[in-house]
Amino acid sequence: MYKRILVPVEPSHSERHQNALKAAQALADPDAKIFALTVIEPVPGYFAMAESLPDIQLQASKKTLADLQALVGEGTQISAEVLHGHAAAEINSFAEREDVDCIVIASHKPGLSDYFLGSTAARVVRHAPCAVHVLR
Repeated sequence: MYKRILVPVEPSHSERHQNALKAAQALADPDAKIFALTVIEPVPGYFAMAESLPDIQLQASKKTLADLQALVGEGTQISAEVLHGHAAAEINSFAEREDVDCIVIASHKPGLSDYFLGSTAARVVRHAPCAVHVLR
C-alpha cells in the first residue's frame, strides 16, 4: 500500500511504538522502506553555556540510537534515525526530505490542552506532507 513509511518513536514509550511499527509493516508494500525516527529536543538555553554540551549531545544521540535500534530489533528492514530539533517540525521535514508517503504515529492519551491528539501528533497531522495514521 505504501512505499516509504515514517514511524516517529520515543524509545521510553516502547509498547505504544511497537504497535505503530507493526501497523507500519502491515501497511507497507513488500519492497517498502520504513524509517523509525526519534527526535531529541533542543537543550534549554541555561545548559547551552556549558562547555561539555557537545559531548553530552553526542552521548545522548548514541544512546538514543542504540535504544531505537533495540526497539526496532536486529535483522529488520526498518532504518533507525535520530535527529535534533523540535519533534513535529523535524518529523515533517524528514517526511518531505525522504519523500515519505505515510506517517504512522502513536498518540498518548490527551490532557485538556490537547484533547483529541497529543500535541506532537496534532502538529504532525496538521502539517504533514503525506497521509498520517494516528494510533492510540
